[in-house]
Amino acid sequence: MTDTHCHLDHMEPEEAQAALQAARHFRALLTIGTDPVRNRQALSWAEAHPRVFASVGLHPTEAHLLSPELEADLAHLAAHPRVRAIGESGLDFYWRPETRAAQYRALEFQHRLALERGLPLVLHVRSRGGEAEAELARWLLQHRPPRFVLHAFGGHPELLEAGLRLGGYFSFAGPLTYRKNQALREAARRVPLDRLLVETDAPFLPPEPHRGRRNQPAWVVYTLARLAELFGLGLEEMEALTDQNARTCFGLDQRPSGP
Repeated sequence: MTDTHCHLDHMEPEEAQAALQAARHFRALLTIGTDPVRNRQALSWAEAHPRVFASVGLHPTEAHLLSPELEADLAHLAAHPRVRAIGESGLDFYWRPETRAAQYRALEFQHRLALERGLPLVLHVRSRGGEAEAELARWLLQHRPPRFVLHAFGGHPELLEAGLRLGGYFSFAGPLTYRKNQALREAARRVPLDRLLVETDAPFLPPEPHRGRRNQPAWVVYTLARLAELFGLGLEEMEALTDQNARTCFGLDQRPSGP
């Protein structure tokens, strides 16, 4: 299995080591940076563990930190061979709506950086009324990034249509398993099989039956099983399919190297 989005840096070292041990049979994990400090923490995990890869970026709630110095730092980190994506970037009007202009600047910089490095762009989006989702859909249709991932996709109709039209990857997390999320499951059924990814967003978004606990990469199997059920596939078949999609999207067939 592959967990395409987790945050080992949001765990205590002992917790993260235990989580990696629980996921020792996984093909790969992608741990996601969100600010200057956490980018380096993510990269440290990737350097220390052959199955761990990193993404570096600036989360939209941290977009106010963007500066020429930070842009140079991100460009430097993005060249590391264990970095396989840029982000998570995107739009978040839930926590920091007042930074909208800064969020767009950070998103557009990370889009350019992803293009320069030939890496996928990992996109976060959140708002109370779907405003950020609709704006991100319009941004995608305008900028047309060649490879992007809608992380923890929530099923927004306009964003679904934009992602389908542009051939983006849709990554599903614990909420796909929640009993009341039938609309999200209906949206998932519309995604082509070669565009499906699974993630945990650990230690956040735990799946059923672990809601209320700190998530871990090993629990991606619950989302995988729900996705397999939706498509009428066996668990091993869906595992192989999403693993292949992750390898294609993030270049995981390339042998990791570097420090």
